[in-house]
Amino acid sequence: MPSECPSVGAILGPMHLTKHHGLGNDFLVTFVDEVPLDASATAIRLCDRRVGVGADGLIFGLDQGSTATMALFNSDGSSAEISGNGLRCFVQAVAMRRGVQNLEIDVATPAGIRPCLLESTNDVDVAFASADMGPVGPGDKPDTDSFLDDIEGLPVVRRWATGAVGNPHLVLEVDDPDAVDLAAVGPAVEGHFPNGVNVHFVRVDGEDEVRLRVWERGAGITQACGSGATVSAQRLHEWGAVGERVTVSMPGGSAIVDASTDERPTAVLNGPATFVASIEVPNG
Repeated sequence: MPSECPSVGAILGPMHLTKHHGLGNDFLVTFVDEVPLDASATAIRLCDRRVGVGADGLIFGLDQGSTATMALFNSDGSSAEISGNGLRCFVQAVAMRRGVQNLEIDVATPAGIRPCLLESTNDVDVAFASADMGPVGPGDKPDTDSFLDDIEGLPVVRRWATGAVGNPHLVLEVDDPDAVDLAAVGPAVEGHFPNGVNVHFVRVDGEDEVRLRVWERGAGITQACGSGATVSAQRLHEWGAVGERVTVSMPGGSAIVDASTDERPTAVLNGPATFVASIEVPNG
């Protein structure tokens, strides 16, 4: 594992989990001294929505006091460099573990350190969190510039761009994201990226308002993607389509992105984190 992640160690026995979601993008969180050798297989098993607990990803966390470290595995067992919704959920889990409602903390991820701020709301199960997602980089390139030409069912793409906040993204501006058959088009588009990519279909719906649907690398169709909302808002801001503070509406709800500018070199993701349940797994 990267140095920012907990070290790899022994297979887990009994496991305590908390389940959280960020706008319907749900995660299981467990705290460990080191990531288990069977972390990938454990994520596949526990994230299964029929025979497991069910989630888009499993987060192994190490609580270190002034900082915390997270290692995220997608529901297909692949590891993820970062997740905006996962970050917010993880910080809520850290706060619950410490018995506090508000928390300011640096979270170490394979993509680097991400400063986060968690604030309580009137609902004890819901917190509001801000995560500094870092600068939005150029992202990975597709295998060919004409990669969109042979994808059946793909609507007209007005413009597109790649981007990265540790994990790779592709932003496609279309007339109607709701009309896209994500299950068919998403993996077809992703297949043109050797290391995979999160595919976002976006539309500007009003002044500083964006509509987004996502096909996520390692998880498929999800209700929301925080890192994708960040990259999409940043690229649309750079295109002049939206301002610096952007509301990104997804099937699971809305997040607010403060785009990177000359005065603020990093993008910030703002949105809720919701506690769902505590779960005891007898055999890890």
